[in-house]
Amino acid sequence: MPSLADLIEQYIKKLIHESEDRAVEIQRNELAEKLRCVPSQINYVLATRFTLEHGYLIESRRGGGGYIRIIKIAEHDQEAFYQRIFEAIGDAISESKAREIIKALYESGSINDKERKIFNSVVDRKVLQVPLPYRDELRARLLKSMLAGVLYAEEGN
Repeated sequence: MPSLADLIEQYIKKLIHESEDRAVEIQRNELAEKLRCVPSQINYVLATRFTLEHGYLIESRRGGGGYIRIIKIAEHDQEAFYQRIFEAIGDAISESKAREIIKALYESGSINDKERKIFNSVVDRKVLQVPLPYRDELRARLLKSMLAGVLYAEEGN
């Protein structure tokens, strides 16, 4: 039986899939009421399953009539997607966050299965036997370099 978080995720993805612009605006309290849960459960799902690493952007507006806009990054908007990926990697990145980004790159078609396996091997903590925080910094530099190499190769240069 799926968990409540799974059901919330499925419902939001269904809304996005049915929308013409791959985006949906929701009001957290209304959605919580509809799904018979508390608003913090909606927050949890958004924070863990609708991240940039999973190929989504979240915009929110607070105050009266505030909403949350969830946007599935389109494959044709790759430049914006890559820019956000580089920003998400930052100057340091944990192994789990790096794997989420690699998964998003694979699911978006930005890297193939072989590249995914190579990327995952390189970011593994067993390979990067360097003390923290240097390991996370090295992982970020390697991930950015590999991604830039793949993107550069795609452009035929």
